[in-house]
Amino acid sequence: MKKDYIIDGNEACALGAYLFSEICGIYPITPASPMATLTDKWSAAGKKNLFNDTVKVVEMQSEAGAAAVTHGALQAGCLGTTFTASQGLLLMIPTMYKMAGEMLPGVIHVAARSLATHALSIFGDHQDIYATRSTGFCMLSSSSVEEAYYMSIISHLSAIEGSLPFLHFFDGFRTSHELNKVSLVDEEEIRKLIDYKKVYEFKNRALNIGKEITRGTSETGDVYFQNTEVRNKYYNDIPNIVKKYMDKINTLAFTDYKPFNYYGKKDATHVIVAMGSVCSTIKTVVDILNKKGYKVGMIEVHLYRPFSTKYLLDVLPKTVDTIAVLDRTKEPGSTGEPLYLDVMEALKKKNINIYGGIYGLSSKDVPLKDINAVFKNILSDNPKNNFTIGIKDDVTHLSLEPEEIEYDSDYQEIKVYGFGSDGMVGASKNFIKVLGEIKENYVQGYFEYDSKKSGGTTISHLRVGPSKIEAPYFLTSPDFVVVSKDVYLNNYYLLKDIKQNGTLLISSDITDEVYDYLEELSKRTDLVVEIGLQTIHEKTAKLINRGHSLECFNECIKELRKKNINVVVHIINGLPYESKEDMIETIKYVSNLDIQGIKIHMLFILKGTELEKMYNLTHFHVLTKEEYIDIVCDQLEYLREDIVVNRITGDPIKELTVEPKWLFKKFCVLNDIDKEMVRRDSYQGIKYNKNAD
Repeated sequence: MKKDYIIDGNEACALGAYLFSEICGIYPITPASPMATLTDKWSAAGKKNLFNDTVKVVEMQSEAGAAAVTHGALQAGCLGTTFTASQGLLLMIPTMYKMAGEMLPGVIHVAARSLATHALSIFGDHQDIYATRSTGFCMLSSSSVEEAYYMSIISHLSAIEGSLPFLHFFDGFRTSHELNKVSLVDEEEIRKLIDYKKVYEFKNRALNIGKEITRGTSETGDVYFQNTEVRNKYYNDIPNIVKKYMDKINTLAFTDYKPFNYYGKKDATHVIVAMGSVCSTIKTVVDILNKKGYKVGMIEVHLYRPFSTKYLLDVLPKTVDTIAVLDRTKEPGSTGEPLYLDVMEALKKKNINIYGGIYGLSSKDVPLKDINAVFKNILSDNPKNNFTIGIKDDVTHLSLEPEEIEYDSDYQEIKVYGFGSDGMVGASKNFIKVLGEIKENYVQGYFEYDSKKSGGTTISHLRVGPSKIEAPYFLTSPDFVVVSKDVYLNNYYLLKDIKQNGTLLISSDITDEVYDYLEELSKRTDLVVEIGLQTIHEKTAKLINRGHSLECFNECIKELRKKNINVVVHIINGLPYESKEDMIETIKYVSNLDIQGIKIHMLFILKGTELEKMYNLTHFHVLTKEEYIDIVCDQLEYLREDIVVNRITGDPIKELTVEPKWLFKKFCVLNDIDKEMVRRDSYQGIKYNKNAD
């Protein structure tokens, strides 16, 4: 059984890790902190792991302490895990060597993050991961939120059977904080995958005062070297073990995980090799280029250590002659970055040209045009090696120029500008979760911060569509832009790449600066400003918490029309305790204003709102379909004929709507309005002149 969840990468990973953990040592560090806090929360609530125990959580004073707790637990025969990132992972390195040398099946989950070099950065890349590759830990990479769950499970299962520790990682801030709709297998199905014999063997070799087991000895050259090499056979077995558990997860979850996954043309000639969230971006570009007649592909690395030449060759098309390897790190002075050198070594006997490049340091965005530039580079006659993307390198001149690429998506994009701690990120998360709860919708939410977080600028990148969304890059063409502070009007080009007929919503006091901005904007695009009136009756406006007076509304229209900006007004029929006469008065008032359009809505009551609470308490009258049609037809008769009716009913979300249910049949309502106007032998504005007199 699979169930849909709307979660981020941190929660997905923590859910998987909790199932297999008995003791968890924690110390918070951005962006991995939520994994630790969620584990602590679940433990406090009594949540059970797959062994029907509650995970014991121990918070330490540093990441070194958290690693030591995990190490100690494993020595005592308890399955242990921890979570970390960046400098925190570096503090764990001494203990990681011990865990690997002692062949303990612990797992460290990492939201991969930049290291503090010339500067501190809290944002994501793979510098911390690569710094640990000589520790002896096996290393497994996740590329998406859903993978963060399944790869965390695979890492624990493989560690138990292989008797070696694992480091499971995913991109910090990109995957760790990205909300996505994912399908997760029921925990009971996961329980069946545990090799209980291996669990018993591990516990049986734990340090115990009742057994003569020796660890932590001192060795010299006569045996140290030999004992190091003895572990080779265990590392040789790991790729097959990981593949086995990937196959089992694939059967349960209908996925297709492999140590290396290939995507693209079967007879591809040019391929990119990468790991992490960038793989989804590469897939999109691969699809676009292949439709244009190119023969390109991508290899996604899941199992990074041990690096398996066998499984790489299993998926590499025999037709490939050129490869670009993308690394999310920089190793100054090296002939190339780690993944590039691994691929070079694995394919040294093949007649393939291999080029390396660097991308995405400190969460530098990687849009489609940058990946297109990589393909254009290796498709050229003289490709650059050791190239960079996403920056302008005017020192060593190794950067690739972005190559624009057209892409049509089936999802809508919403961009929300907020101020750190103003609640806009929280509101955006709630919004995207509500939309994602609708069965037909897939959602994605990514939240961009500056280093200040609180008090800085936040930008929420939201996507909603009918199919699974794998777009780990900033919005490219928003349909809707929301701005919480008018100061951003000068700080950002808010309409950059906005779709034709897109919407800009500004939450602001109406100042001269705002009016001037809108005037300038109207000269560059076809601008319409929409204003919510809802009703002219102040008593109702106060009841529904409209937030502005009728005088403010009138002044806004006056100033906009001075600047020759077209205005569309929104009204709502069926507001609590309003009569038919009240609604007619509103339309008569609006008809005499200098406006160009109107949107007429029917009030609908949504679950979880203050309006629902009011309705449950008072049971105020909700218009029937017949009442609504009668009122709308009357309103149309009083509406000035040059005012364009942009909307005449609403589109409520079925799963969230309490009342009225008849609104779900929108076209029936529209048809009935037409029929009623025909029956009356009437038309818009027929009564307007009489009303004006």
